[in-house]
Amino acid sequence: MAALKDEVKAFIVQGLACFDTPTQVADAVKQEFDVVVTRQQVATYDPTKYVGKGLSAKWRTLFEDTRQRFREETAEIPIANRAFRLRGLGRMAEKAESMRNLALTAQLYEQAARECGDMYVNRKLEPDKPLGSQADQQHAVAEYKLEPDEGVPTTPYL
Repeated sequence: MAALKDEVKAFIVQGLACFDTPTQVADAVKQEFDVVVTRQQVATYDPTKYVGKGLSAKWRTLFEDTRQRFREETAEIPIANRAFRLRGLGRMAEKAESMRNLALTAQLYEQAARECGDMYVNRKLEPDKPLGSQADQQHAVAEYKLEPDEGVPTTPYL
């Protein structure tokens, strides 16, 4: 196992903190620094794994700060924004329709309807009832329920 410079170590720690796999990070290190590292060597820089339990405080702090910042900044990632996804689906649907690919167009319309209908949004059943209350046991079992908006068709009409 070759000794790595601090710059490479920081790159590895930050990649792992952003949920990249050790294989992805090892490939990125090869491209960025022209240094070959194994995925096992990369995994030692992840404090959430058993092999990374002995990671120094310097790298552990960098990992935790990077992971926290990564989780907080997901709103800045375009595909995490519904409007961005709908614009992309609209462009794809127009292109599929111009190519006379009706099956793909229908699938894209259905996907757009799901995006607009909050199909992938968690909703609480009743926030005022405490979890595990004896009066209503179903709330203790399922706190969230996924359901589309009312009036939105589940399949597109052709």
